[in-house]
Amino acid sequence: MIDLKIALLPNLTRKHSREVTQSICDFLDKRNVEFFFEKDLLGEFTYTDKYLCDDELFSECDVAVAIGGDGSIIHAAKKACKYGKPILGVNAGNLAFMAGVEKHEIELLDELIKGNYSTDKRMLLDVTVLDSSNNQIMQQDSCINDIVIARGEMIKLVHLDISCDGKNINEYYADGIIISTPTGSTAYSLSAGGPVVDPRIESILLTPICTHSLFARSLIFDSDSELCVSIPESESEKICVSCDGDDSVNIPSGSKLVIKKSNVYANFIRIKNESFIDVLNSKLAQRRV
Repeated sequence: MIDLKIALLPNLTRKHSREVTQSICDFLDKRNVEFFFEKDLLGEFTYTDKYLCDDELFSECDVAVAIGGDGSIIHAAKKACKYGKPILGVNAGNLAFMAGVEKHEIELLDELIKGNYSTDKRMLLDVTVLDSSNNQIMQQDSCINDIVIARGEMIKLVHLDISCDGKNINEYYADGIIISTPTGSTAYSLSAGGPVVDPRIESILLTPICTHSLFARSLIFDSDSELCVSIPESESEKICVSCDGDDSVNIPSGSKLVIKKSNVYANFIRIKNESFIDVLNSKLAQRRV
C-alpha cells in the first residue's frame, strides 16, 4: 500500500452524490487514507479539518476523485489537469462515460490505494475569441469534450465561416457547430450525428448542427490543425459559445474563434480492465433500456 492523499471533488447537486461521497469517506477512513475537500464545501460534511483552497488541495494531494456524472467529472478534471494530477471518476449519476468506477463498486478504491491502475491520456482543446479587426483577445477557455458555437434565443440559422490552417473549409448556415475532441465524440457530437472516435486517436472533430446544406457530414482534422470560425460582420443573429456545457457567452459579429490542441492533457484513472469499446457498448446499452 502506498502513502496516498486524495482530493475528493463531489458535485452535491447530483441525486446520489452525497451518499456516495460519504461511503467513500468511510471507506478511506477505515484504511487510514488521508482525503480533503475544496474549501467551499466546508460545513457540508461532519469533518472540520479537511478543507483546502484549490492551490493547497491539488499541491498536497496525489490524485483527485470526482463524484457525479460526466459533467461533474469533466469539470473536476479540468482543475486537476492544471496541476498535473490524475483523476478518477465515480459515477453518482446515469451514464457517465468518463467514470472509472460505479457507485456500487467503492471497494475498487483498494486498487487505487495500492497503485494498481493505469491512466488514459486525453487531449484538450483551447479556444481563443478574437476581435478580427485588431486581433485583441476577448476570451479564452479550454475543453475536454467540446466547444459549441450556436444561435442564441432566436430560432434562426446562423452563418459561420470555417477555415483550417488558413484554408477555407466551408460556409455553414446552421443552428451551429460542435468542435470536439475524441473524448467528446460520444457526447453532443454523437447526438448530432457525428462519428465515435477512439480517444487514443488524437484528432479534432467538426459536426454541424441541423445545417441547411447537402454537405452535412462531420469532418475529422489532424490534431495539429488550427481551426478558425469566423462570424461575418453582416451576421445579425446572436451567437453564443460554450465549452463543456458551461454557461454560454455571447460572441459579437465580426469576431473569430481560433481552436487548437492544448499543451495540457487530462489523465483519467482506469482501475477496471475495460477497453473503450467495452465502456461504449455498456453505456449505450443502458441508454437503450
